[in-house]
Amino acid sequence: MTRARDVANVLSTATNLATDTEVTTAVSSHNSAANGHVSRGNTASRPASPSIGDMYSNTQNGVLEIYESTGWTPVVAPSVVTSVSATNSPSGRAFNNGGASVSFTPGTFAGTTYTVTSSPGSYTASGSSSPITITGLQSSTQYTYTVVATSKYGSSVSSSASSAVTATTVPDAPTITSVTGGNAQASIAFTAGATGGSSITSYTITSSPGNFTGTGSSSPITVTGLTNGTSYTFTMTATNANGTSTASSASSSVTPAIPTTTVSALIIGGGGSAVSRHGGGGGAGGYIAHPSLTLYAGTSYAVTVGAGAPQNSYDNGNMANGSNSVFNGGAITLTALGGGSGGNNPGGWGGNNGGSGGGGAATYGTRKGTGIQPIQSGDSGTYGFGNDGGNAIGDAGGGGGGAGGGGGNASGSTSTGNGGAGRTWLNGTTYAGGGCGAGRSNYSIGSGGSGGGGGLGTAGTANTGGGGGGGNDTAAPGGAGGSGVVILRASGSVTAASTTGSPSRSESGGYTYYQFNSSGSITF
Repeated sequence: MTRARDVANVLSTATNLATDTEVTTAVSSHNSAANGHVSRGNTASRPASPSIGDMYSNTQNGVLEIYESTGWTPVVAPSVVTSVSATNSPSGRAFNNGGASVSFTPGTFAGTTYTVTSSPGSYTASGSSSPITITGLQSSTQYTYTVVATSKYGSSVSSSASSAVTATTVPDAPTITSVTGGNAQASIAFTAGATGGSSITSYTITSSPGNFTGTGSSSPITVTGLTNGTSYTFTMTATNANGTSTASSASSSVTPAIPTTTVSALIIGGGGSAVSRHGGGGGAGGYIAHPSLTLYAGTSYAVTVGAGAPQNSYDNGNMANGSNSVFNGGAITLTALGGGSGGNNPGGWGGNNGGSGGGGAATYGTRKGTGIQPIQSGDSGTYGFGNDGGNAIGDAGGGGGGAGGGGGNASGSTSTGNGGAGRTWLNGTTYAGGGCGAGRSNYSIGSGGSGGGGGLGTAGTANTGGGGGGGNDTAAPGGAGGSGVVILRASGSVTAASTTGSPSRSESGGYTYYQFNSSGSITF
């Protein structure tokens, strides 16, 4: 309108500005969004083609809205979140790095970001929508969770807490406490780590080198298939329903080998017999005292206990040595020769050679048996002992040799020789004495060595390897030799895995003894 008309209208009482066309058009044009004015109405009445930054007073929800690239946004802090619930998310989670999935319902006025907070621990995680996964939780711990919604216009108050949920993960790594080598295997002892909140179902042990494995549910666990003589270390893991732990630290090294038992061995051959007619005494069985034999687990060691030579009937002329006793297995062969027979006057022979030699027979002067050192194989050193028989003089026979000394010589034409002494070792008993010599019926009779025949025609003591006593020129036959024996002694209390031949087992003075009075076998 023109200035002149404005003045005129003002001055004219008949003019109504509210109905003046020019006035109303101007006012309507001024009241636009472009001029910063805000329209109002319900949600359905929002401007059809708004521009970013337009404002609108929404009378339906009672808030001012601004149009953004994402649409109409209330210019107000988000509403409180409701219906918060949590679910444990255990699969594959590392120990003490548990996880939970937290779901919720946004409020009437949604946020652009939602932050989940745990209690205890105040671990947090954020996201733009439900659900949100929170991690870093401690294993086997119960947590509740709250949610806060945030936008550019502020943050809501915290939601109510969810119900408590226990965080579970894979187990913590176990700890290897010791390793023990065996025959191509190793036994690994350990202590379990924390379960991660879920029961451990198995443990797995892995060797280095070779990656040989063993599994089990408790300590110890054995790993087999290893190579004897190779050094190994081991690691192990624990598994539960959520997965497998990290590997433990490596164990100390161990070298598998066949377990051994160290024994001392006493091996006595069967004693030789004596004969009649001024016969020399029978020689004692060969005597082997081995201080240290290494026996391997699982190896069967054969034991042969030599028989004593049988008694000879009067004037039959037979000369018989005792039988050998043998301990044999693996690389070990120890043979104690049977004792030599005493000399035989009617047969025209001197004493036989053997473990210990038989005594010489009457009328043959110095002719006597020689103690022979048993030949050993598969073992270092020779541990056999035997001694020569004694000389005869005239019609008086010499004594049989013993493990501890030679047979006694006849001391004049009417005095026969004594049997050679035995030896004492291992268990305090004396073994392998020679038998005494004999002569005419009116001659004095010598004594036998310990275990050896000490009287006219007396047999050597059983399971001592003693030689038989000589017979005279009338009706007394020569004595039989005593049977041999094999004794093993181990330090401490030791029990064999198996035996045959019914050996006796005893413990005394910190040792375990196995004594074989007859043939059999033993396995440790």
